[in-house]
Amino acid sequence: MAEVTIKASEDGPFLVKGPVKLVDADGNEYDTAGRPVLELCRCGGSATKPFCDSTHRGIGFVAAERAGGRGVQGRVA
Repeated sequence: MAEVTIKASEDGPFLVKGPVKLVDADGNEYDTAGRPVLELCRCGGSATKPFCDSTHRGIGFVAAERAGGRGVQGRVA
């Protein structure tokens, strides 16, 4: 089975690499064909949610999360 990697970019989107299925709250699947890497918004400002549209750059989004250091770790919503 192929590996999936999710990387939090510096003050930007989550970068998702690998074979994933992305579905909305109603169970409808997003068309991700032709996207080797999904860029998922984490600033909340994107007009193309759940995908990033680079709004984070204009609104000054600053991410506090770091594995093994600052921020909330290991919490599941």
